[in-house]
Order: sequence, then structure tokens, then C-alpha cells
Amino acid sequence: MQALQLDAINQPAAVRDVPTPTPGPGEILVRLHAAALNHRDVWIQKGQYGGIKLPCILGADGAGEVATHGPEVPAEAPAVGARVLLYPGLRWGNNPKVQAKDFVVRGMPDPGTFAEYITLPAEYVRPLPAHLSYEQGAALPLGGLTAYRAAFSRARVQAGERVLVTGVGGGVALLAAQFCAARGAEVWVTSSSDDKLARARALGAKGGIKYTAENWVKTLMQQAGGPFDVIIDSAAGPAFNALLDAAAPGGRIVFYGGTLGAIPDLPPAKVFWKQLSILGSTMGSPQDFEDMLALVTEKQIVPVVDEVFPLAEGEAALRRMDAGVQFGKIVLKIG
Repeated sequence: MQALQLDAINQPAAVRDVPTPTPGPGEILVRLHAAALNHRDVWIQKGQYGGIKLPCILGADGAGEVATHGPEVPAEAPAVGARVLLYPGLRWGNNPKVQAKDFVVRGMPDPGTFAEYITLPAEYVRPLPAHLSYEQGAALPLGGLTAYRAAFSRARVQAGERVLVTGVGGGVALLAAQFCAARGAEVWVTSSSDDKLARARALGAKGGIKYTAENWVKTLMQQAGGPFDVIIDSAAGPAFNALLDAAAPGGRIVFYGGTLGAIPDLPPAKVFWKQLSILGSTMGSPQDFEDMLALVTEKQIVPVVDEVFPLAEGEAALRRMDAGVQFGKIVLKIG
């Protein structure tokens, strides 16, 4: 089979002919039709990720069809030919509150989805929502799982609450905004781009502001009619203190990334006097994945696909991800 493989750090990913995997006991062989990129893939390529083992087939997100079953597959497993999505991790463990120590994201060190075929335990394969194409489906797993857990399992967003999602344009932030709006929350967003703000409004956001604007917190709260019950963030860093000002008394701030680095000089009085909850979140459990797919199906949510590249142009797709100009998910079409 063909696969997009990374052989060494700071080298282009290239399509290689590699052996087609054979499903073992309890496993399913999936023929992949589409796979989506995540920033993680670029960080691995740059050597900015822990425990790198190369060469490896990158990719955590995939959608395809069941090609065959290995022995001892559970009776409830999707049938051969079924359209499926893949849970993007391995070995979450039994504690819904936190992942196990040996939990990993698919696509390094385990072979990922940038390939024509992949084997995985049947428990990690779920039906692809009927209203989604393979490309739209591939855009959902890691970003949708991360967004769902941050918004609902951790921050407990409720209908009618005022929610701020920062850095809209990336896949997780967009899905968080779509999910919260679908659940009846009033969603506001920030971005560095007026175009991305306008496109977010078209997806259900009430409004937004460029985070580069002077006094953006005060201006946005005036537009929104007050501070925010929930703030969903991926940047952290020095900008995090502004979120304390934007949060309503008793509010929740949940962050699932730290692209701007550590949070310096966090003023404790702003946290304890406003009775704020600051929550960390990453990925999500298989139950979070089930619940996220149920929401997507019920509300007919469609993930935003930025651009589709053929597998042979996977390196160009990685460079687009690295440039940070995308709105939505970058997807590889396979086969």
C-alpha cells in the first residue's frame, strides 16, 4: 500500500510503498478514503513533540470503510463495507476523568492514517454519520473529540450561557464554536482575521473581535452584553490574563493547548475573588467520542474543511498547516 511517511526530523514527508497490515485478533482492517491533518503532525516533523520514533506514518484522523475483520472480532463490530470513523487515540483506560499513562494519539509511534489501510481494535471503530462525506468525516475525530470534552465534559456548557472561543479558524476552535451554538449557547469568538470572524458568524457565532485590537476584552464584552460564563482557549501564554478579565464571576476557563507557552504572573486575586474555575483538557475518552458523534448526528453538524489534497501532495498540506492560514481542517484524499 502507499503511505505518507516521515523518515527523519526536519525532512519532507514522502509517499512510500509499505506492507499492507493484516488485522490480528479483535482487529479490523480499514480502507481509508480520507485523513485530516493536525498541528501535532507538523510538531512531530519539526522534532517538537515528546517520544518521537521514526520512521512513522503520521495522522490521527481517518474515515473509510471496513475492508475485512480479523479473528475474534466482536459481533457488534461494523460490518465489512460499512463507512466508519476512527477514534484517534489508543489506550485511554478505565478512568473517565483522565487518560491512562500509556495513552497515545494515533500516528506516532503507532502507524497513523496517512495511508491506504490501517488496522486497529474493533472497539475504536465507529459508524460515520450518514450526512457526512469521507472528507468531512475525517475532519471530525481529534478536533471534535477535543472540542467536545473541553466544552461539555470539562466546562459543562449549558444552553443560554455566553461562551467565548478564542483563536477561531483552527479545527478544534471551530468545532467548539459549532458544538456550543448547536447546544443553545451564545457563542462569541476571537481571531487575527476579519475574514475568519465573518465566516465564524456564518457558522452560528453571534460575533467576535480581533485579539490584536486594543482593549479587545472591554470592547467584546460591550458587544456581547457582559462577561463570559465559559471561555474555551488553546493559546495560554501572556494572553491568558486577559481571559480572567473577560470571565464572568463564577465562570469557567478551559484550555486544551498552549501555543503561546507558559502563563506568566497569574494574579491569584482575580481567580479567587471572581470564584473562577480554570480547567485543563486534552483529547477525550471513548465515551466522549460516542457523545460527540451523537451530537453531530442529532444536530447534523458538518465540520469545516479548508482544503483537500491528494495523498501524494501530503507535504504541501503539511506546509499549509504550518503556515497557519487555514480555516477549518486540511484533509488528504486517499485512493
